[in-house]
Amino acid sequence: MRNSLIGLAGFALFSAGGAMAQDPGANAPVHYDVAFDNARHHEAQITATYRKVPTGPLRVQMSRSSPGRYAIHEFAKNVYRVSAADSAGRPLTVERTDPYSWTIAGHDGTVQVTYTLYADRGDGTYSQIDATHAHLNMPATFLWASGYDDKPIRVRFKRADPSWKVATQLPATSEADTYWAPNLQYFMDSPTEISDFALREWQVTDAGRTYTFRLALHHPGTDEDADKFADKLKKIVPEHIKVFGDLPKFDHGTYTFIADYMPQITGDGMEHRNSTFISNSQSLFRGNFVQLGTASHELFHAWNVERLRPAELEPFDFTKANPTPSLWLAEGFTQYYGPLLIRRSGQSTIDEYLKGLTGTLNGVVTGPGRSYGSPQDMSLRAPFVDAAAALDPTNANIFTSYYPYGAVIGLALDLQLRGRPTALTLDDYMRQLWRTHGAPEIPYKPADLRQALAALTGDAAFADSFFKASVEGSHLPDFEPLLAQAGLKLQRKAPKRAWLGAQRVRVNGSEVLLAEAPTPDSPLYAAGMESGDRILGVGRFEFATEADWQDALERLKPDEATRVRFIQRGQTREAPLKVAADPSLEIVRFEAAKLKPTKAQLAFRERWLGADMTPTTK
Repeated sequence: MRNSLIGLAGFALFSAGGAMAQDPGANAPVHYDVAFDNARHHEAQITATYRKVPTGPLRVQMSRSSPGRYAIHEFAKNVYRVSAADSAGRPLTVERTDPYSWTIAGHDGTVQVTYTLYADRGDGTYSQIDATHAHLNMPATFLWASGYDDKPIRVRFKRADPSWKVATQLPATSEADTYWAPNLQYFMDSPTEISDFALREWQVTDAGRTYTFRLALHHPGTDEDADKFADKLKKIVPEHIKVFGDLPKFDHGTYTFIADYMPQITGDGMEHRNSTFISNSQSLFRGNFVQLGTASHELFHAWNVERLRPAELEPFDFTKANPTPSLWLAEGFTQYYGPLLIRRSGQSTIDEYLKGLTGTLNGVVTGPGRSYGSPQDMSLRAPFVDAAAALDPTNANIFTSYYPYGAVIGLALDLQLRGRPTALTLDDYMRQLWRTHGAPEIPYKPADLRQALAALTGDAAFADSFFKASVEGSHLPDFEPLLAQAGLKLQRKAPKRAWLGAQRVRVNGSEVLLAEAPTPDSPLYAAGMESGDRILGVGRFEFATEADWQDALERLKPDEATRVRFIQRGQTREAPLKVAADPSLEIVRFEAAKLKPTKAQLAFRERWLGADMTPTTK
């Protein structure tokens, strides 16, 4: 997908300007033809033609994983009516050898495999076909043949509607609606949207090269909405470049935001080498352009993950889960920078940024998951949580997502670096990694991340201590003095408010149920309550609605000793309960906490977050 693109025999892949060269033309040994005649019923008919097939059976299969995802996804379940023919159109026998593959024998060196694909989930992992569009994630759409991994591919789309257009990072050929890829890895990493989308383009010049950024926007909004969103994207691009020092050398000189904001879509974002799939069921107007957050996150991935890449993900294996212990950086640092670069671009206020940062920090610091594992441990749990599906329940308390966990690690490192005698920043660290591993596309291992920090700071002891404590271990620094450097106050949000440890309650008619297991060491946990228990009352308070529950939390007092009544698996129980204080934290400016920041603190804040601003009309 990345380094595996370089040096394939038969044609040069990159020109001096960084773009792929030499369309493989009609001689590509793999051709796909895709038709959407039954789009209203979410079906596509796909024919895959393989030429120069060696003697013996040909095995074709559907992927079980997808670039950017870390869990198993059974795409073969939506493939049916599989048939095959040789070069003369004679039928060939197709044998289903396992749930994921089909074997075809008796061919004459050419095999044409035709199948129907059902697709009705529009997000970054799956595909969706309907009367408005074809939203195609390639591993969820195309079967592939063993032995053809390094062969060029051509794909031709038959549009269901004359108004439809094609948006993809795949380069076009001289044939209408036909595109090509140098190999399977690049093809599978190239999502495609076919619809009557709005297109906005602009150019960015960096290091003497000019790149085209494209927004392909499938949405129910107006041209004004499209212009406004494109303008917001334009403003964040320079801030991303500043972090790393330069743009990636985008293949073909383009980067494409493929945006689906339709009511039938599932919210998501998925990074790819020269594009991203971003989706939301709200329109831009209804969402108040909140979609910019996902777009910023995914754009950052063009550097961090797509080129600055964990070694465990290179090359990507489509037959299994692809785990790495480095998602705390790959996803977590991206999570840190996404909203930060929106702030630096002047599209959010400092208070708006701090509100989001509060939620991220609060969930990690006060949540239970950190006591069960380090950021590396949580990264390796990705195959169990990254949109993975299972029937048996899991203990929700033992996992803290590597997204916020890594973002908090990024915050900690950024503030520690900025507070050193010779001030550095997390931006400096990302540039160090970009120079050594990202720009040259040399996949990194966990030890490389530690070495880069040691090289940047000239302090191996600091790097060793940070990684041992906060990456391999679950220790976090004291954020109060770190944030105070920027004139920011970390404080308890509601220390006089009661807290019982319920992570989420659900109201079902007149029943108030614990929707998740209570936090360990919380009052409800100590009382023996579990997920699914019906809460009848606490002390003098009886519960029939969620409002009753909220009233109790408002009127109970921390340290109050009382009793809880509940029904657990058909048994009515009662247990002693000691009310605790709400542990939630918040980050506010000194000014909001009636403290006066110094000039040095304000300067630190501006260097980190950018100049403050008056809220804009979004």
